[in-house]
Amino acid sequence: MQDRYTGDIGDYGKLGMLRCLAAAEFRVGVNWYRTPDEDHNEDGRFTQYAHDNTYQDCDPQLWASLAQILDTKQRRVESLETPDILDAVFYNEPLDFRKVSFLEREGKRADWHRRALAALNGCELVFVDPDNGLMVPSARRSKKANKYVLPEELFDYYQQGASVIYYQHKARRQDSFYTDQHNKLLQDERIQGAKGLGLKFTRTSLRYYWFLLRPEHAETVCRCVASMLAGPWGNCFKLR
Repeated sequence: MQDRYTGDIGDYGKLGMLRCLAAAEFRVGVNWYRTPDEDHNEDGRFTQYAHDNTYQDCDPQLWASLAQILDTKQRRVESLETPDILDAVFYNEPLDFRKVSFLEREGKRADWHRRALAALNGCELVFVDPDNGLMVPSARRSKKANKYVLPEELFDYYQQGASVIYYQHKARRQDSFYTDQHNKLLQDERIQGAKGLGLKFTRTSLRYYWFLLRPEHAETVCRCVASMLAGPWGNCFKLR
């Protein structure tokens, strides 16, 4: 997550989804996987929804709140960290590799992750929001590794007692690539017994939300998702 993305249509979808889950009285935690703003592309520009009434019915309160952030140019993740937008526990410390040598990156990331685990300990659902999604081999040793979540980081949240939802950007790959990634995670013995679930956001910029559900949370989460898809959000999401 970068500050420049704040309030875009992706935020509307993911926050709407998380609000549905929070309404079921789950204690929600969010790790933004915050990274420094980049300027080499125009990502984050999809904000027209905030002045398009066809989106309003999905969540009128959220729609109005995000429109205000955009109109007042308060595009920082802290602007989203209010109970009116999402009643949750937030971790917004940046993971910044710009001035960090390769040899130092692993330790810096491990320290950052330990602080995140401590901050979100006790949450029943943890959402992680990396720019790109699940780590791929080509990025693991690069300075852009901070734009991905490591599988072991997801497993740590799960073993701490939380069900986990992770963001996945859809690049130029077939859906099956991301489904296979997710299914491979579910086979790991560190999350034995976890139930998988996937949602695809189908408006403007395609993206996925993949769930690693603890057995004690699975039924309620699945019921919440079904209810969400049966309403106006069903025009924006579909099951994978």
